[in-house]
Amino acid sequence: MQAIPDRIEELETKLSFQEATLEELSQEIFELNKVVAEQQFQIQLLISKLKAVEPSNIASQSEETPPPHY
Repeated sequence: MQAIPDRIEELETKLSFQEATLEELSQEIFELNKVVAEQQFQIQLLISKLKAVEPSNIASQSEETPPPHY
């Protein structure tokens, strides 16, 4: 059986690695949230531009000339 001080040192080492990993993950989440916010802004900008575009050049059904077989 390991001595108590050795086990405590091992646990402290593991805890230290876990704290570092949590900090890295937290930073990564922060960066990803910034990316998502920017993408949402860009999508909203595209939506507003699409809504502002003139209607398509395709005539409505009522304006279409009937096919030749009529």
